[in-house]
Amino acid sequence: MAITLAEAKVGMADKVDQQVIDTFRRSSLLLDRLVFDNSISPGTNGSTLSYGYVQLKTPATASVRTINSEYTASEAKREKKTTEAVIMGGSFEVDRVIANTSGAVDELAFQAEQKIKATSNYFTNLVINGTSAASGAGYVTGTFDGLKKILSTADTKVTSTADLSTSALTDTNYNAFLDELDSFLSLLDGKPDMLLMNGKMLAKLRACARRAGYYSRNEDSFGTPVEYYNGIALLDCGEYYNGTASVDIVDTTTPSTTAYGTTDIYAIKIGLDAFHGISPTGTKVISSYMPDLTAPGAVKKGDVELIAGVALKNTKKAGVLTGIKILPKSTS
Repeated sequence: MAITLAEAKVGMADKVDQQVIDTFRRSSLLLDRLVFDNSISPGTNGSTLSYGYVQLKTPATASVRTINSEYTASEAKREKKTTEAVIMGGSFEVDRVIANTSGAVDELAFQAEQKIKATSNYFTNLVINGTSAASGAGYVTGTFDGLKKILSTADTKVTSTADLSTSALTDTNYNAFLDELDSFLSLLDGKPDMLLMNGKMLAKLRACARRAGYYSRNEDSFGTPVEYYNGIALLDCGEYYNGTASVDIVDTTTPSTTAYGTTDIYAIKIGLDAFHGISPTGTKVISSYMPDLTAPGAVKKGDVELIAGVALKNTKKAGVLTGIKILPKSTS
């Protein structure tokens, strides 16, 4: 069954669970708009969260024939695929003295909100950089295949030639870049719902769209501004902490004396026949367990959990424009 987080919230009687769902939705436009197929049942002994599906590789074609002749046979091509949902989230601990004396800033609520933001951020990172493989440079291994992996050999992977590496070049080349972007988007089956990129690329695209009159913004159901290019929502995927530093989820290459700093834009069409999330059966894509402050025990523990993955049913419903020049070559 297809379900969004907004729909999952409706069936929840617990107000805390509803607030947790809303916090996830506020923290990520992707999570707010993504449709989940909640049909996964754990496998033998509950050891796997596999999701099997058929991916359309090449659509069918039609033709005309003359009297007393046959059609030339041609078939749509499809491929059986499997992907995995992963269990992500984390726990936190708060001493009951701090919880009871935290005043205007509720310590439990603060810790829960931060854990939700971290989990949402981690999911977005997997949507781009995940891989089910045990190894792979630039990937989050042992998770599920994200867009970078899924689209690595797709026909909808296009290399950019536009140069937006300086403000002056953006002024000169914005029309050429938007032509290139529109040409890339035309390869997809239908208008995409969302373009995913990093903050630097979003600033460049915003500048180009504004110059051409294709930039707009409005507010979502939470009052958060959402930016659009020609009616397509724009998402800054943000950063993640890699253990030593915060880095962009959608990477920008480091410039050198011979190379520009380049990055990518991902386009997705959301739907059960396109790009969608996967989750276990039932409506609890997200679970939260908040501590009982009236129970014995000095240290109270809570945790937040998201069980999800992604699938691309049709390779024409997503694509990536790669190698967009957004930083100039270094001088030394």
